[in-house]
Amino acid sequence: MNTLLQSAIVEWSIVHSLNQFLYRHDAVEDPLVFYIGASEALFAVTLVLIFIFANGERLRPWRRAAVAAALSTGLALVIGKVISELVDRARPFVTHPDQLHLFASHSADPGFPSDHATAAFAIAMAIFLRKRSWGIVALVAATVLSVGRVAIGVHYPSDVIAGAALGSAAALALWWRPLRDRVDALSDLLGRPLERLLGKLGFPAVRA
Repeated sequence: MNTLLQSAIVEWSIVHSLNQFLYRHDAVEDPLVFYIGASEALFAVTLVLIFIFANGERLRPWRRAAVAAALSTGLALVIGKVISELVDRARPFVTHPDQLHLFASHSADPGFPSDHATAAFAIAMAIFLRKRSWGIVALVAATVLSVGRVAIGVHYPSDVIAGAALGSAAALALWWRPLRDRVDALSDLLGRPLERLLGKLGFPAVRA
């Protein structure tokens, strides 16, 4: 048995086991499926709120983290789209339609790498590089999301592993000092008029 076939068997076994576990445990299924469905909005709204309310010198690193996270996500998703078209890998529920419980409708587009894992880890790593403790929380949230995507049958483990690696790599690339300085400068440029507006609305800047 060649290595690729062995790997495919192992991946399918993981998907099937997680899917069956989720199907049989409503206490895990309900919150996990809800979180997966709300994850895109949750991550996006969190970044927007951080950008808006990280007002003042002391909170400025948070706004820079939010901008870096958004840029890292965009970069990683563009690269991921190219990879997805080249690899054109079918999702588990497409290749095994009668052996998985699909918890929500999903398009049958290529699944490698996972867009959700790519974006979640790009955001989490960008935060981790600037705010270690909250970054760990974000990385845990990204990991739960990625495992959940496998459990609901829309990705193989290597789909989310590749997405996690790609998202993290994009965040690390923008952490390279010359690029980081430009990202921070962009964040400060965008933040200045917002801080003036917040000041007029009665939200004083938080000083160092």
